[in-house]
Amino acid sequence: MQRRPETLRSHRWFGTETLRAFGHRSRLLQIGYDRADFAGKPVVGIVNTWSDANPCHVHLRTRADEVKRGVWQGGGFPLELPAMSLSESLMKPTTMLYRNFLAMETEELIRSQPIDGVVLLGGCDKTIPALLMGAISAGVPAIVVPAGPMLRGNWRGEPLGSGTDAWKYWDEKRAGTITDEDWHDIEGGIARSFGTCMTMGTAATMMSMVEALGFMLPGASSIPAADSAHARMATAAGRRIVDMVAERLTPDRVLSAASVDNAIVAHAGLGGSTNAVIHLVALARRAGIPLAIDRFDEIARRVPVIADVRPSGRLLMEDFFYAGGMRAFLARLSEHLDLSCTTVTGATLGDDIAGARVWKDDVIRRLDDPVSPEGGIAVLRGNIAPDGAVIKPTAAEPRLLRHRGTVLAFESYDAMAAAVDREDLDVTPDTVLVLKNAGPHGGPGMPEWGMLPIPLKLVRAGVRDMVRISDARMSGTSYGACILHVAPEAFVGGPLALVRTGDTIDLDVRARRLHLDVSDDELAKRRAAWRPPQPRFERGYGAIFAQHVSQANDGCDFDVLAGPPLPEPEIH
Repeated sequence: MQRRPETLRSHRWFGTETLRAFGHRSRLLQIGYDRADFAGKPVVGIVNTWSDANPCHVHLRTRADEVKRGVWQGGGFPLELPAMSLSESLMKPTTMLYRNFLAMETEELIRSQPIDGVVLLGGCDKTIPALLMGAISAGVPAIVVPAGPMLRGNWRGEPLGSGTDAWKYWDEKRAGTITDEDWHDIEGGIARSFGTCMTMGTAATMMSMVEALGFMLPGASSIPAADSAHARMATAAGRRIVDMVAERLTPDRVLSAASVDNAIVAHAGLGGSTNAVIHLVALARRAGIPLAIDRFDEIARRVPVIADVRPSGRLLMEDFFYAGGMRAFLARLSEHLDLSCTTVTGATLGDDIAGARVWKDDVIRRLDDPVSPEGGIAVLRGNIAPDGAVIKPTAAEPRLLRHRGTVLAFESYDAMAAAVDREDLDVTPDTVLVLKNAGPHGGPGMPEWGMLPIPLKLVRAGVRDMVRISDARMSGTSYGACILHVAPEAFVGGPLALVRTGDTIDLDVRARRLHLDVSDDELAKRRAAWRPPQPRFERGYGAIFAQHVSQANDGCDFDVLAGPPLPEPEIH
């Protein structure tokens, strides 16, 4: 199927006999293109988040060329558009501060350029949601090429998982059970190739959910970055986007309340990252689809965790791929999915997964033999989290899912870091650690500080988990009884700001309850005495972020970016 050239968005740039179009065409000739390369063809933008400073994305420079090959094969004209790369490894204070920046950049790259369809190249945690948020708002046909997980790590013949095993062995080093030499060997063996974390961290979770949402070619999300199939997938995506332009397969035809539910079902079955809650809320609301965080809880109660992948399980994404990958995983969950949803293939999700089989039942488990009978997320509420908080029960020690303890509260990350290794710290295994002022405004940007370190004296005594509460996020590769995303955050006067050392907190995950045992009168006194902190930023993007960012339960998007795409402006 081909669209008539005059119906293409890019026709307004290149297809008319005007002085403006003359200038546009002459500049492409300046690059060295021939008129036959672009005349009357759909223009495909390739938004590439490659960067030398992003180890997860270093292969995307090559993948962009492979996408271009597919676009040429399909009869389109590719233009690569570099965009900000959000590297979890190196960016400070947190990539979450810049997710909305990349979303805006993506939207404006598409809107301001002669783009008829777009291929989105990314994978590291915030990149996939940011790219897709921008593309949804721009409203042109869009397909995602995920960076893919790296190969599994290795140390002394045992597999290592990025993030998850870093936290694990760091505590062993702190406890003195491994040496500095051991630690350096682990450092050299935990990341063996380009690609994203190969645990079910935020990167793997978001890539998988976006496939379930319908924005990737079937099976694309689980292909290891270093596998030759990954390059072939990139080229196939380039061919497919040309057809999507002809079919006018825009994001609004893929994204629906039902497809959002499919993504949440996938999240539950994967035991996915807590960060996905924030990102999917933002994605859905970009399309005008209302989504409350409670929907994750509702679906998790009926969908079991069947992916035996760390941190909720034992294995890694390479194992998941060999077991059948995302198509087989979705096929096994099919009774919980709406298989009629349209995907970027132009067919339905049911068509995309038809015939897929699981090859290893110990990796992608049967529904009657799950890793956990319920999905890996729970939404808690109570007097310190009236707008909600989240926990990943499958990654916590079961004994802590019903817990009552005395609070040790920290007003800031720096205060916590300065105290946690003190031998005289007044703390026991039953203490509830509370970190404040680490949310969207307080962090700033809601850093991944929610997996508070276990105090050193307890680590040396063998403690490896305890209840920790914050308005921060944590890495999807993290684990533990960590209660996150408390909303509203402390920095803006949420009830978490009123918690004090010596208070008692009662947690009951089964009842979805998080309660501070302090009287309403006492909380009112504390409220009267509370004073808002000084803003973190006085200028620049940080100041814009603070003026417009929403709370965690609303997706941390900017208020000026929410809602469906605007009509296309006139081009002169």
